[in-house]
Amino acid sequence: MSKSCPENTPYLLAMIKQLLLGMVLIGFLLTGCETTPPQPAVWSPRDLPQDSPADAKTLPTPQSAQEALPTPTALPLVELPDLPDHVNPLTGLQMEDLTRLERRPVMVKISNYPRAGRPHAGLTAADIVFEYYIGFGFNRFMGIYLGQDAPLAGPVRSGRLVDAQLAEMYQGILFYGNADESTDEEILGELGPRALAEKDVPSPPKYRIEAEIPETTLFVDTRALSEYYSRTGTGSNDRRDLRGMIFSHEIHPVNEQADFLAVQFSRQARGEWKYNAETGKYERWIESGATTEGDIPMEVLVDRNNNQTVAFDNVVLLFATYTELAPTKHQIDLFDQNAGKHAVFFRDGVRVEGTWRTASNGRPIQFFNTWGLPMHLKPGNTWIVLVGETSSFRSLSPGQWELRFDIP
Repeated sequence: MSKSCPENTPYLLAMIKQLLLGMVLIGFLLTGCETTPPQPAVWSPRDLPQDSPADAKTLPTPQSAQEALPTPTALPLVELPDLPDHVNPLTGLQMEDLTRLERRPVMVKISNYPRAGRPHAGLTAADIVFEYYIGFGFNRFMGIYLGQDAPLAGPVRSGRLVDAQLAEMYQGILFYGNADESTDEEILGELGPRALAEKDVPSPPKYRIEAEIPETTLFVDTRALSEYYSRTGTGSNDRRDLRGMIFSHEIHPVNEQADFLAVQFSRQARGEWKYNAETGKYERWIESGATTEGDIPMEVLVDRNNNQTVAFDNVVLLFATYTELAPTKHQIDLFDQNAGKHAVFFRDGVRVEGTWRTASNGRPIQFFNTWGLPMHLKPGNTWIVLVGETSSFRSLSPGQWELRFDIP
């Protein structure tokens, strides 16, 4: 008599097939097959207008992986030490002319494009320079003048939303070459009479020089602007409490070699910092023109006022949240950043990881090292770059660092 198969035989066969398929799949994975995760976009289509030529090199692919950003953590309140009256709180340097400290800082918007406006005027006299993205692949500077003045600072260009935050943090008088209506309203709403657009200021202290491109003709005398503000009587121009930055010649013990730093905002905007061991400063290089292939041509940046190389004791990368409101209008979150956000510090030929925060909206940005203690900057001038949080930061070789700017 023949035996009949159980009624559930089809179900059992299906189970056996699934089991065999799973075993094959496991064996395939165990052979070491790997998949490459997608890489984050470095260049955004918004960087260049459609009709703009690509005038910069394609960068080599970095060998090391992007560094993970530290998780923001709440930082303790720092009791700021009192400063002697003769010390500049923005540089940590002793001042001979104390009258320079008995006033508000003067803050000037300085253009980086078009290139015909170079060399810039007044960058070597600034205590602090902020650099940030303004859209279409371009960047712009803001110089803060307290310990020194520039007889000409510029070329001066239009204001941006972040300028209102910076001028409030450093309690400064802001000079800018006008702005669109909504931006102008926000700057005026935050700063009141301390916001001085070109249209509101006579000549002098502003000056127009002869140049082929109108956007490169506006300059300002920072000392004369401060005196003009005092004469108008619209606001006080006395000494402000600008404590927040800590200075020391001692170098943080946890560091890495950093002789070179490149910051590239787009295929057409690149800046490089090269450490000069003899002077102890980072010298700024800048792209000198357009190219469709090969390396971007670079040249050392000089100040047209004195023909000196633009060089700074500290270079700082601050990772901040950018929100694009329009192709040339961005909100950069600096106010109300009480938890630590990623920062990288360069001084004395080394790199130190750390964080930054704003203790209050009316005080300068504070910096912290890897241990959460106040970061000691080198006494002297400081260049600060506001970079998007999704920017990639890599070491291409020992002592060589590069940041590629990116925002969501």
